[in-house]
Amino acid sequence: MIRIRFALICLFVLFPTLLSAQDEDPTPIKIDSSIVVVNVTVTDTKGKQVSGLKRSQFKLLIDGKEHEISSFAAESTPFAVVILLDTSGSMEQRVSLARSAAIQFLDGLRIDDFVSVYNFDSKISQVQDFSSSRDLQPRVYDLKAEGITLLNDAIYEAAAALAKRPEKRKAIVILSDGGDTGSRRSAEKALKAALSADAAIYTVDMSPNENERQMSQKEKTEKLQNQGVLKNFAAKSGGTFVPAPGGFALRESFKNIVAELGKQFTLVFEPDAKMLDGKWHKIEVKIENPELIVRTREGFNTQKPK
Repeated sequence: MIRIRFALICLFVLFPTLLSAQDEDPTPIKIDSSIVVVNVTVTDTKGKQVSGLKRSQFKLLIDGKEHEISSFAAESTPFAVVILLDTSGSMEQRVSLARSAAIQFLDGLRIDDFVSVYNFDSKISQVQDFSSSRDLQPRVYDLKAEGITLLNDAIYEAAAALAKRPEKRKAIVILSDGGDTGSRRSAEKALKAALSADAAIYTVDMSPNENERQMSQKEKTEKLQNQGVLKNFAAKSGGTFVPAPGGFALRESFKNIVAELGKQFTLVFEPDAKMLDGKWHKIEVKIENPELIVRTREGFNTQKPK
């Protein structure tokens, strides 16, 4: 018992910053609480994106109650995106594939779209500032796989960068195997940061596409868990999850993401004063045609400006 107490005392004395790290937010996200932007993707039953819908066809519900839509946009609109490249040790042999995927995404940009590129492992670095260029900076080609994975922290940092952008359509595109091994922030906090910045999260599973018969039960379980993390980020933010990529399927996936971001419907509403309480409020968007499928963020949380 004495030894246990002594060990605990040593832990508090030697590692105080480690124990308190998850409570720190060195880059708080500042959001205008007067409006909330809800970007909506509408598809038919075959998954084809639908356009040409009118404002009157949409119904916005907050916590189950209909809420007024203060503005509506259906035209093709520029967007801002942060691409997150996982360069941690678990991505060895697949960093070049992730880089190729990023290049394919940039190939689909329009002249008014802006993209920034970050890599994350034991640290998070911006390797390319927001630009409409379709070319990657030379330093991106020097990235190597090493270190732990700060996925949640990377999403938080991306959200902080997007919160400063003027575009109403924003997204975070993650190229990762989904594992987080060292973030100070939880997945929930990372997701809320993205939602606060009005950013949808699109996740691309970069885990090895191995034959399951050759995988151990532990490897199968870990892969399913990591895929679950990526799927959760996408589903709750209104983005999509792309399974382990390769060749034509990967190119088509990025082509679809770029097209989707440019053709979404943008609904803007003003939250009531009672909604500015820092608590989670559920968002639902319904459409009068029951054969159409609506995809959007699941909710928001904000509070009164100090």
